[in-house]
Amino acid sequence: MRKLVYLISPNKIDKNFCSNLKKVFAVKNVKFFQLRLKKTKQSKIIKIGKEIRKITRRYKVKLIVNDNPVVAKIIKADGCHLGQGDVSVKKAKKYLKNKIIGVTCHNSKSLAKNAIKNEVDYVAFGSFNKSKLKPNARKANLNILKWAKKNIKKPIIAIGGINNFNYKILLKSGAKYIAISSYIWDNPNLKPETAIKNFK
Repeated sequence: MRKLVYLISPNKIDKNFCSNLKKVFAVKNVKFFQLRLKKTKQSKIIKIGKEIRKITRRYKVKLIVNDNPVVAKIIKADGCHLGQGDVSVKKAKKYLKNKIIGVTCHNSKSLAKNAIKNEVDYVAFGSFNKSKLKPNARKANLNILKWAKKNIKKPIIAIGGINNFNYKILLKSGAKYIAISSYIWDNPNLKPETAIKNFK
């Protein structure tokens, strides 16, 4: 089975999270796991991150830290994901040497071209649907994926409100990976390890 999920953490990590994460990874369709804790102190993110690092290693999942190359380096993550308002790709690359660097490009060809010029390892586009995680995110459309598939040689990630009904069209349009969070961690009907099975 090809690993096609780029899994993003929930906003809050509770005491059951690590055991749930192991069950989710055991399904074997998660390629990347992004630790994204916007409202948590750095010291706590590092503590959580070190714990998660052990799990990602065990299940051969790439650990990516959102926004923060410093934390990525401390917890020995595989890389860092940068938004447009974060530290520059050049600075992050210099600091993290040969780790994975990915960038959010919203719905913009020029941001994507710039990211490629700076030698990023993947580009992320979105939001393709309404998202609980980022309710005010800029909208993206499928044309950007079709364009990226033709013009970009790096992996393309689609993000934003992705569920078991709308993910296939994103893959068909050019995404190599689908970024998912709420459908897995905040699903009123399914446990995380059941929800993740819907992405094949």
